[in-house]
Amino acid sequence: MIKLLTTSDKETEEIGLYLGKVLKKGNVVCLSGSLGAGKTVFIKGIASAHNVHDPVTSPTFTLINEYEGDVPIYHFDVYRISHVDEMYDIGFDEYIYGEGIVLIEWADLIKEILPHNVIWVFIDRFNSYDEKTVNNRLISIDFREDSFIEEKFFEMLKSKGKQVLDN
Repeated sequence: MIKLLTTSDKETEEIGLYLGKVLKKGNVVCLSGSLGAGKTVFIKGIASAHNVHDPVTSPTFTLINEYEGDVPIYHFDVYRISHVDEMYDIGFDEYIYGEGIVLIEWADLIKEILPHNVIWVFIDRFNSYDEKTVNNRLISIDFREDSFIEEKFFEMLKSKGKQVLDN
């Protein structure tokens, strides 16, 4: 697991950009964090890495936004689903096993239907109730079995001078 601290939306988006640069077709990234933690900000970075030029917004009410870039990006927000069966109604399997990169906000709500080899991104916002720390985030990325992508991401962070926290 790779852990990093960010202190702004810009830094959070930048970490998403670096992860996006090592993602490929077929990858599924599951994001977990409280409301306003920065999940969509992180996804903006991933989309940017794949030359998505449309505005990236959370599909809270539409369930999915599709973006055209170097590879198709499928951005889900499952916060409002009432049952996992709703995912099958929209052809979720076709996205998961398709030719794009799948990004899922609130993925912990549909854990039971996810493949085992997804990448998990946990974003925790913390502050000490002062304006300087309002955007502080701990980003923890669990690559599960995908050590190849983890190594590429770690090398990318090192090359950019980013400090990774010890586990």
